[in-house]
Amino acid sequence: MMKFSSLLVFFFVFPIAFAQLRVGFYSRSCPQAETIVRNLVRQRFGVDPTVTAALLRMHFHDCFVRGCDASLLIDSTAARPSEKSAGPNGSVREFDLIDRIKAQLEAACPSTVSCADIVTLATRDSVALAGGPSYSIPTGRRDGLVSKSADVALPGPTISVAGAVSLFTNKGMNVFDAVALLGAHTVGQGNCGLFNDRITNFQGTGRPDPSMDPALVSSLRNTCRNSASAALDQSSPLRFDNQFFKQLRKRRGVLQVDQRLATDRQTRGVVARYANNNAFFKRQFIRAMIKMGAVDVLTGRAGEIRRNCRRFN
Repeated sequence: MMKFSSLLVFFFVFPIAFAQLRVGFYSRSCPQAETIVRNLVRQRFGVDPTVTAALLRMHFHDCFVRGCDASLLIDSTAARPSEKSAGPNGSVREFDLIDRIKAQLEAACPSTVSCADIVTLATRDSVALAGGPSYSIPTGRRDGLVSKSADVALPGPTISVAGAVSLFTNKGMNVFDAVALLGAHTVGQGNCGLFNDRITNFQGTGRPDPSMDPALVSSLRNTCRNSASAALDQSSPLRFDNQFFKQLRKRRGVLQVDQRLATDRQTRGVVARYANNNAFFKRQFIRAMIKMGAVDVLTGRAGEIRRNCRRFN
């Protein structure tokens, strides 16, 4: 659990957001809220453990556009294409799980628990089920009133380390947070098209990326002959742990940006620390998730509490 002394750090980083976000926000208005979320996520995880990766992607893609406001969940219309229809969000899934959670919460506590908090809590619970840390996270977010496809400008897998880190620092986070959050790739899957050049024709050379372990090149070629995607952590793909960082130090990063973390002078020391200490990585991941979960949130009377996560009220 996150200790109070540790949580104080985040009040200085995000003073406005944390003034109205708090652990146990629904303890009186909907005391069963977190239990309902946890139970449904556990059920889904039992059927498909890749739900952890899916919810992490959903949470990240939502927070890094207009803030953690569930704007990603809004369905598109012909007249108003939403964030969901943008290219980078084509791989986001588990919207049906969010719908099921919302339906149960509406039955228990109508118009009380936001879709933004559902995504945040569901992601937290899925990480714990995959062997990651279990922690308390502040709630009290409200749902956004805007969702535009044109607002989505998420980076691809060839972004530089400096570019990736700046994406996080622009949101009030630091290098340790950035590398910890990218460490969520420990349970991630990547479409073969995102790294095909690294295993076949890197930068037009006709050869694989020389920074990739040749054994991994061979393994990924075999995988991509029979599947559209591959695990980003080839050691423990369904387990939330620091094996991802250990793989990077062995030149076994699947995505280019991941591999560069292990060699760039800005991040290689952080990668080494996470690779050598699983408990430290998990502690830093908690801190980073709490920070990210407070990015540009709506609280108080801002926004709304949607009755259906796919539509504005």
